[in-house]
Amino acid sequence: MNQTSSPTLKRSLSLKFVVFFGLTFMAPTTMFSTYGVAVTSTNGMLPTAYAIALIVMLFTAYSYAELVKAFPNAGAAYTFAQKSISPHLGFLVGWTIILDYVFSPMISSLLNAIALHAMFPSVPMFVWIISFIVIITIVNILGIKLAANFNTILLLLQVFSFVLFLVLSIKGIFAGRGAGTLFSTVPFYDSHIKVPTLLSIIPILCFSFLGFDAVTTLSEETKEPRKTLPRAIYIITLIGGFMFISGTYVLQLIYPAFQSFKNPESAYIDIAMYVGGNIFTSVFNAIGLTAAFASAVASGTSASRILYAMGREDVLPKKIFGYLSPKYRTPVFNILIIGVIALSALFLNLTTAISLINFGALFAFFFVNLSVIAHYFIRKKQRSFKGTIQYLIIPLIGTALIGLLITKLDKHSLLLGGTWLIIGFIYLLNLTKMFRQLPPELGLEEAH
Repeated sequence: MNQTSSPTLKRSLSLKFVVFFGLTFMAPTTMFSTYGVAVTSTNGMLPTAYAIALIVMLFTAYSYAELVKAFPNAGAAYTFAQKSISPHLGFLVGWTIILDYVFSPMISSLLNAIALHAMFPSVPMFVWIISFIVIITIVNILGIKLAANFNTILLLLQVFSFVLFLVLSIKGIFAGRGAGTLFSTVPFYDSHIKVPTLLSIIPILCFSFLGFDAVTTLSEETKEPRKTLPRAIYIITLIGGFMFISGTYVLQLIYPAFQSFKNPESAYIDIAMYVGGNIFTSVFNAIGLTAAFASAVASGTSASRILYAMGREDVLPKKIFGYLSPKYRTPVFNILIIGVIALSALFLNLTTAISLINFGALFAFFFVNLSVIAHYFIRKKQRSFKGTIQYLIIPLIGTALIGLLITKLDKHSLLLGGTWLIIGFIYLLNLTKMFRQLPPELGLEEAH
């Protein structure tokens, strides 16, 4: 791309904004809304399940951090697999990761609409869904800096609600409520729980960590990406893990009787009322809505950059997907397309969308781990004792862990994700004339 004649993505993000972006994508406070279902599924060992998910995600975070040093491109997992393993596989990884990012705004739209409809039943669901999507689309079109500032404000509100919950809960525990003690092994270990039962929920919990990977889509809009992004990836993963583990630990201490939830899906409302009464519950719900807004803005930003990278290479039609607004320097058409896809919240259900996202994310994570081995250990021949550990052993463990989680996906995830993958494969056959030619590739010099 000739930078003198075409607009380019603008480098304007510092480490702080990148970390905030990843955390808003992750939306850590959503653990409250999923707590009832998750703690019931793990029979109380939710902090342990989150700890396992954190360990798994740290291996993949390591692979993202290593690869972004070599390929600071907007394409993220798509670029990593394309440059490290093969252009054909890179396309399929990009194709599946689209599921992850493109459907995330839809999920946020649906969750917000459900909550707002419950609060204002006279307003139809479709009004909330459409209004929500219009707002996040406008924010993303107006520029990455505005989106980053918008997300920063909403993230700080989430942190405030999280801290307030901890303070009120700990105060209640010291007053003899709940478990009556701040130190207990019960949330972490139950001899009656079998390992396969615990592992079955890990893929769903890994979905909670999505965000550390999304920041790599901002490579071309980040200052000093080779230095900034690896640091951001680790910070985001560890902060998210800390909030998930500590939050669910305190939740279980302040409200040990999780078996008594009348409706696990709305259990967090009962707990909020128990912890802080009506005022705290209202504040808690309001800030929970802002978390969905922030996550939708962040996921929409990431999805539009993945599509832009594929459009710039003419893997997708360049005139549409490779277009940047000269004024806002954002991929406007991609943002609008994502907004239209998010309107599927009007008729798709939550289970279907989450199934698609889980498959897309784990498929991409699997090949990102393998990409480290392909690039550093095989191509760059980093085979010293240190290099073998860094570029073979660690990513191989990450590959094995993600492979295990893929086998734990439910049948909906495998069926829907597999169908999407087959569609992508057929498109790839057409794009490459039955593999007689390579798919278009972006020269690395274009991304620097």
